[in-house]
Amino acid sequence: MNKNEINIGLIGFGTIGAGVVEIFNKNQDILSKKCGKPVNLKKVADLDITTDRGVEVKDGLLTTDVNDVLENDDIDIVIELVGGYEPAKTFILKAMENKKHVVSANKALIAKHWEELMETAEKNNVRFCFEASVGGGIPVLQPLNECLAANKFDSVYGIMNGTANYILTKMTEEGSAFEDVLKEAQEKGYAEADPTFDIEGHDTAQKLIVLTKLGFGEYVPQEKFYVEGITKVTPEDIEFAKNELNYVIKLLGIAKQTNRGLEIRVHPTFLPKKHLLASVNDVFNAIYIVGDFVGPVMLYGQGAGRMATASAVVGDCLDIVFNEDKRISYGPVDSQVNSIKNMNDVISKYYISLKALDKPGVLKNITEILNKNGISVESITQKTSSENEAVPIIIVTHETKEENIQKAIKTIDNSEYVEEESKIIRILE
Repeated sequence: MNKNEINIGLIGFGTIGAGVVEIFNKNQDILSKKCGKPVNLKKVADLDITTDRGVEVKDGLLTTDVNDVLENDDIDIVIELVGGYEPAKTFILKAMENKKHVVSANKALIAKHWEELMETAEKNNVRFCFEASVGGGIPVLQPLNECLAANKFDSVYGIMNGTANYILTKMTEEGSAFEDVLKEAQEKGYAEADPTFDIEGHDTAQKLIVLTKLGFGEYVPQEKFYVEGITKVTPEDIEFAKNELNYVIKLLGIAKQTNRGLEIRVHPTFLPKKHLLASVNDVFNAIYIVGDFVGPVMLYGQGAGRMATASAVVGDCLDIVFNEDKRISYGPVDSQVNSIKNMNDVISKYYISLKALDKPGVLKNITEILNKNGISVESITQKTSSENEAVPIIIVTHETKEENIQKAIKTIDNSEYVEEESKIIRILE
């Protein structure tokens, strides 16, 4: 690295990239004084350098040739903000092979190609930093990996997707249907035109992969754990949680140690209102960590957005300047995980919502099916209706195995008195 000044190259001049440029426009003097030497944004590469990004761009900064960054001997640190798998992966690997440190916010790429990226960084004696990949502007990865390194972690819970959290918050506050709130979120720019990645839990899952590696020393690809989104959550579910149980519904990423292995899963969850995560609303994110010595710690803030994420990106660049020779082992050196717990073996309380014909003996048949599968019922709520009409039935169970619930629901749904597919939501005590 050039010892007289630090030069940074940026690949990707989209929303976050423009935020990085804005930070350098406003705070370059502060950054340079903090580092004790000039810190310069030297080049910004993007295929589109004509669209107005709403920030001032210095003459000579923009280029359409990515090699003006990757093969520029004056550039010490490369920021990758292209997103996706390719060409982002190729750019990162080439930068590392050219002995440049790399900063990225690309959780999808990191979650899928963790080992190759880490091995390439180590082989070329460069640093790879990615604080912005989880929690946007919230400092999460460095505290987990360094500040809390004296601990073994019992669990990590996260509300890690602003789109999903915004939708659930509005459904809770206004009683609106999922589809209506999703449309509103898209109009406000909180949800993409195709929101699948966010509302089906995949974004949360990728962030959970990174947290699991740092917290427990185990890389678990997404295909090895359960992922469910929020598309089936209704205002009726939220109302019951709020009024009958004093709970809220959140999309949680969960990784926790048990005596039967590590549980790792993503799904909507009934969360007690007294839990700290229950107060995290709108587009905000939070990570709740429990260590064996420090106890519970919650990190909270803006989990996405142009300036919050750009802040984390530039923070990683400064960390490299301060600690160029620091070699980081992400997560425990030795895995703390003996095995990955099968989802069927997860034990939880459950909320079950179904619609059954209002006939004598129907409720008795349902409870008999639950009993046969080893499921103890805590409460049953049934609404009245005209005879022969399907009525909502809400059941809250005591703790039981996921496998038992799935078998019982399959039997119930195959019966002649249930008119549509039943729904379950797991309850976190």
